[in-house]
Amino acid sequence: MDQKTPAPLRPAATILLLRDGAAGLEVFMVVRHHQIDFASGALVFPGGTSDPGDQAPGLRARADGADGLGDGDLALRVTAIREAFEECGALFARPAGGPALVDGGRAAELGARYRQPLESGEIDMLAFCEAENLRLAVDQLSPFAHWLTPVNMPKRFDTHFYLAPAPDDAGLSHDGRESVDSVWITPDQALADAAAKRRTVIFPTRLNLEKLAQNKSVESALAAARASPVVPVLPRVERHDGGRTLHIPLEAGYGAASFFVRE
Repeated sequence: MDQKTPAPLRPAATILLLRDGAAGLEVFMVVRHHQIDFASGALVFPGGTSDPGDQAPGLRARADGADGLGDGDLALRVTAIREAFEECGALFARPAGGPALVDGGRAAELGARYRQPLESGEIDMLAFCEAENLRLAVDQLSPFAHWLTPVNMPKRFDTHFYLAPAPDDAGLSHDGRESVDSVWITPDQALADAAAKRRTVIFPTRLNLEKLAQNKSVESALAAARASPVVPVLPRVERHDGGRTLHIPLEAGYGAASFFVRE
């Protein structure tokens, strides 16, 4: 590819699973396997690129909260739900005709049977929902952020971030393949660990942790997300001796428009 031609953007989705813990608002995060080609070894939110099956037309009829969403928006939410299930066992789905989410025991049973086949592409979300007569709980996801990889990077992602309250009885765990560790952690603790170099946190994750840290409970985080427009962030990178300055829109809600990253 010509160096002047930006790499194509790949649609992706990330989900911030939230709960109210003893120390306040907590978010579920995973540590990427060191052999993963993006953010290897980093502490991240579960997520990944969209699969073709996430766009299956039949999913609209099996999605609660799909009314008013365009096909692309719905597909991204399906990606977030699939990645949450594949990576950590959180299943945002309801038995057809039922108001409550699948309980933790049933989610674990389904995870043992379907997490790996979904990840490997042996089946897609529509086939999964049809086989188990499920409806995806798209209504549980609230848009939070939208980041695009800078144009100078060899691999680029168009990533939508969503907040969701973690299912009450979900026993979340990392998959042992794409991720090798997991933790419930307050945003402030994750940021402190990164500052002390106990954990690796990449720039978009850091800023979204800082944004999330402005809230003290799941309820306040969801309310803030619903009240705030999501502004796309495509960082403009300016290189200096010793680091880079990344410029982003001030209206995106991260408290500043320029950030220096030391290298």
